[in-house]
Amino acid sequence: MNPQKRYAVCMLAAEVAPLSKTGGLADVAAALSKALVAAGHDVRLFTPAYSSIDRAACAARAVPNLQKLRLTVGARAFVFSVLRGKLPGGTPVFLVDCPALFARASIYTSDADEHVRFIAFTRAALMACGEMRWAPRIVHCNDWHTAFAPLLLRTVLKDEPLFATTSTLLTIHNIGYQGIFAASQAKDLGLAPGATPLLYSPDLAAGQINALRHGILYADAINTVSPTYAREICTSEYGMGLDDSLRVRSQDLSGILNGVDYEEWDPRIDRYLPTHYDPAHLAVKTRLKAAFVARLGLDPDPAIPLAGVVSRLATQKGFELMYETLPRVLSQRALNFVVLGAGETQYEEFFSALALRYPGRVHFHQGYDEELAHWIEAASDLFLMPSRYEPCGLNQMYSLRYGTVPVVRRTGGLADSVRHFNPEDGTGTGVVFNDFDGPALEWALNTTLDLYAQPAPWARVVRNGMECDFSWQRAASEYLALYARL
Repeated sequence: MNPQKRYAVCMLAAEVAPLSKTGGLADVAAALSKALVAAGHDVRLFTPAYSSIDRAACAARAVPNLQKLRLTVGARAFVFSVLRGKLPGGTPVFLVDCPALFARASIYTSDADEHVRFIAFTRAALMACGEMRWAPRIVHCNDWHTAFAPLLLRTVLKDEPLFATTSTLLTIHNIGYQGIFAASQAKDLGLAPGATPLLYSPDLAAGQINALRHGILYADAINTVSPTYAREICTSEYGMGLDDSLRVRSQDLSGILNGVDYEEWDPRIDRYLPTHYDPAHLAVKTRLKAAFVARLGLDPDPAIPLAGVVSRLATQKGFELMYETLPRVLSQRALNFVVLGAGETQYEEFFSALALRYPGRVHFHQGYDEELAHWIEAASDLFLMPSRYEPCGLNQMYSLRYGTVPVVRRTGGLADSVRHFNPEDGTGTGVVFNDFDGPALEWALNTTLDLYAQPAPWARVVRNGMECDFSWQRAASEYLALYARL
C-alpha cells in the first residue's frame, strides 16, 4: 500500500480528550486523529457517549440513519444511537449513545458488566460503519476496551463484504489494564460454536478471558507508544503475564513514541499563562515562577529551584521511591516542591504529610486542575518522573518544551524522549537514572540541583530541551507507514 494514499481509518477509543479522560489514551486518540485528518485522511473516531460528556460543547447531533439500532450482547439486548460532534479544531467524533451502558457515575467501573460495556461499544462502532456503507481500510483499536475487534472481524463479521479488505492495528497504551472477565461469560462475545476454539485455551482453563490478549493474538499488527516499551513488554518483568503472547507476535510488534499537541502545550502560546516565552526570553519563565511560588505561599527566594509533579498517584509512577528520599533532600538542600494529582490513598497521604512537615517548601493539590498543570510545567525548574514503568509519558515532553528539566527513570518512553545531560560536550536534555530504588532517585535529584547551581550548563540543558520536536506530525507519519505495511 502506498503511504501517500488516503486512508479510511476507523479509530476506536474508550476515551477521547477533552470529552472524556482518565489518562494518556484520551490525548493520543484525539491528537492522532487530528493529525491524520489534517493530513487528508478519512478518520472516523468512535467513543462512548458517557453522561459526563458536554454534548453541546462538542456540537453533538444525531446521525439520521444511526438512530435506535439494536444490538445483543449475550443474553442482553441494547438500543443505541450515534451522534456526530467535533473536537476542538474541528476533528469529527462519533459518540455511541447507549444510556444503559454509558450513563454511569464514572467512565470506568468495577461493575460486573464492564466487559459487556466495551464489547457492545466495539460492535456498535462496527455496526455503524456498516449502516453508513463506509468500508474502513484500517480498524485502529486502542487498549483492551476495543481489543476484541480483530477477533470479531475474523469471525462474526468475516462474511461482511464491507470489511473484506480491512486490516487491524492494536495500540497498547498500558499493558497493566487487560480487561479480564470470567470464562463463563464467553457467550457475550457472540461467537459461533465453531469459533470458540479461537479463544485462548490456557486462560479459559484458568477460568478467565483476557480481552487484551485476544487483540495481541488476532490483530494484523500491534504497536505500543514507545520503542523501548515495545521491547520491555516482551519480558516477564514488564509483560504483566502477556509477554508469552507478545513474543509469539514479536515480528508484528513495534513502538511509536507518542507526540505532543503543541497547540495545547507550548509556552509560546499557552492560553493559561498571562505572558509567554521561548528560548530567547527565559526571563519571562523566571517571572512566572516568582508569581507562582507567591500564589502557593512557597519560599520566594529566586535562587531556590522549584520541582514539579503532575500525575496520577499510582504504583506505576514510582512515588514510593520518594518516601525517604524527598524528606532527606528537602532537609539538606534548598528546594521547593509542588505536586498536582490524585489516586491511591497511600500517596495522597504521603504528599499531604510532606506539605505539613515542610510548610512554605511543599504544596500538594489533591485532584486535577488543567490551569494548574500548565502553570506547574511553566514555572517549575525541574520535573520528577521516577516511574516503575512508563509506556510513553507525556509530561516529560511537555517539560522539555517549557524549559523545565525532566528528572526521569530510564524506562519506556522516558528512555526514548530524555537524554542524560553530559556537561563535557553540552549534549542531553535532562537527568536520567537507571535503578528503581531510593538511592538512585536521590542521586538524580542531587545531580540536578548541582547542575542548577551552575548557570551556564543549566541554561544549556534547558535550551537543548526546548529545541526538541515531539510533534504529532512526526508520530502520525510513523502510523501512516505502519498502516502502509498492513
